[in-house]
Order: sequence, then C-alpha cells, then structure tokens
Amino acid sequence: MDFNLNEEQRMIADAARKLGARFGLEYWRDHDKRKAFPREFWKAVCAAGIGGCTLPEAYGGSGLGMLEMAVAIEELARGGGGSTVGQLFMLNPIFGGVAINKYGTEEMRRELLPPLCSGDLIFCMALTEPDAGTNTLEITTFAKPDGEGFRLNGRKHWITGTASAGKMLVVARTKKPEEVKKRTEGISLFLIDVEREGLAHGKIDKLGTNTLDSSTIFFDNVYIAKHEVIGTLHNAWNELLDVLNTERIVTTSGLIGTTELALKLAVDYANERRIFGKNPISSYQGIQFPLAQAHAEIACARLMNYKAATNCDSGVPYGVESNLGKLIASQACDKATLAAMQTMGGMGYASEYHVERLWRDQRLFRFAPVSEEMILNFIGQHQLGMPRSY
Repeated sequence: MDFNLNEEQRMIADAARKLGARFGLEYWRDHDKRKAFPREFWKAVCAAGIGGCTLPEAYGGSGLGMLEMAVAIEELARGGGGSTVGQLFMLNPIFGGVAINKYGTEEMRRELLPPLCSGDLIFCMALTEPDAGTNTLEITTFAKPDGEGFRLNGRKHWITGTASAGKMLVVARTKKPEEVKKRTEGISLFLIDVEREGLAHGKIDKLGTNTLDSSTIFFDNVYIAKHEVIGTLHNAWNELLDVLNTERIVTTSGLIGTTELALKLAVDYANERRIFGKNPISSYQGIQFPLAQAHAEIACARLMNYKAATNCDSGVPYGVESNLGKLIASQACDKATLAAMQTMGGMGYASEYHVERLWRDQRLFRFAPVSEEMILNFIGQHQLGMPRSY
C-alpha cells in the first residue's frame, strides 16, 4: 500500500497549483459578485490538459485517471475557487466525460469529447425533481416513444450550470413503475441540446455558488432523437450510478482544497492579530483547536477519496469509499470555514477576507449532491447490516 504520489501525479499537482494561483481569490470574489461563469478559468484548466484529464488522448484528453483528477482539483480549489471548482468538474469531466466515454456511441465520442476537452462545450445534468429530491427512483419526468424517437415531459429542479451549457444529460423514466419488476428498471439517459423547442429554464436565487447558475427546467413535449439515447435504454440505473459516484469524488476534492484554503487564511490572520496582550491570537487554544480538528478530519477524507479514485481507476467498486469521503469532507469543510470566520471575528464577515464566500459555497455540499443523512442511511443498511430506515 503506497500513500505517495508518483512523479507524474506530483507534476500534475504542481501545474494545477500554479494555475490556481493565477486565478486567485480576487478573481473568484469578482465573479461571485457578478454571478459570472468563470469561463477564463475553465478554458485555462482545459488548455493545461486537466479538464480532459481522464479522457482518451484520441479525443483530446490526457489519458489519466480519477486519482490524477482528484489531486488536480484539490490544488485548483485551494488557489481561490474553493468548492465551486469541484462543481465545474462535475459538469464537464463527469456529466459529460464519464457518461459519453463509458456509455456513449463512437459518434458521440468523436463529436463531443474534443470540444469538452478544449473547454468549448459545457455540460449539465438534469436529474433532481421537486417531488423526488434525493430519491431518484421516484422521478416522474417521462420520455414516451414517438416514431423513431421520444417526447419528453416533466420538470427538474436545482440543475446546475444550465445557462452556460450547450448539452444536457437528462435522466428520465421510459417505463412507468407499474410496468417494471424492479424499481431500478425503466430509467434511461439522454444527451440533448439545452437550446431545444419545448425546453425552458429559469434561474433560482440562492445563497452561494453564484458563479454557476441553478435552474428549474421545464420539458414540454421535447423531441429526443433515437441517437441521443446514452447507455442502455430502460436499464441505465447502474450507468447513472457510475456518473453519481465519480461526482462524489470531484465534490470531495473541491471540499478538501476549500478546507485547506480556509485554514490557511485563518492561520495567517491569527498569526498577525494581537489583542489583550502581546501574543498573537493563534497562540490561544480556543483558536487552535477548531482549526486543528478540521485539519485532522480533512486529512482522513483525502485518504478515503484517494482510495475511491484508485478503486475507480482499477475497475473495482468504489461507491462506499466515494460516499464516505464526501460525508467527512463536507462536515470538515463546514467546520473549517466557520472556524475561519470565527477566528477573524467581524472581518470574517467581510467579503474582503474571502472566507464568507468559501462558507457560502461549501454549505451546499452538506446536502448535495447527496445529503449526509442519505449517506448515513446507506452506511447503516449496507455496511452495518441494519434495517432500511427510510
């Protein structure tokens, strides 16, 4: 068991660290204020070969693995972007890259992977619904056969990046629950254009992650061609899980980078700040202990995430590890950003000092892309052998 990065992985980490520093805290504060998509950042990430890190070289990728991607995201997030960086990797290398590379046709790969790798094409995924939430098997958006294609009707909620995307991975039912023997049957994936007749979307005002819009999506008799099916028609549940479990890995990587950035900002401030005497406030245990606790927890989350990524690259199950890493990372990041704000006192509340943005953005990941309660349900049932609790 080797816990050291190899030379190539260290080079990727170094390149990502330098790139993240180019787009530092001020860049991200400005884009957060303007609610602007960080297009220049993403294009630079792709130009460095990181955006298509896990995709084959034949389609413009770098031919590396999820572990290399995880390492790179940590460094990019630490540079200033925080957890939003993990979201950018969800949209493109995961929703687009994993879905197309593993389950798309050869025509899809040739057409869509090169612009994905270059950053010229942005993706999003329409999964969650108002009445289903985390329970994907309860979705009601339905694609009904229509000649050689389908007609899609329904509504999706809290869909990230729609306004910036050109392509959307849609999760829909193609068989009614009463028509199947198992609840996991009757689920299909489609890859469609965002700009399409019958598809409308409206932005949701929210607390954070302002550089990436969130939307409600309406499908009103949207036509889907047969060639836009991705994966196995009626039986894409396991294929969807591949997308979702890799989504956990990039989420965790973004949270790790965010935690380390917040801790650095807090420690730098505490080492300079002096009150009620000559010693810096960093010498007080009341300041040290919360920061140290977050540091310890995020170090454990990193190891679990690296195991998940390594298992993924080795072709062995990684769902448990990816969920455990995400659980611990989201909790540690929440503690770290709150402790950093508390360390700075009133200045932690000021956008000038950046941690309020880091806190606002990371807070989403206590309940997305899967809530910690659902992860604990999963652990209780599948790891501990307890009865299903929901």
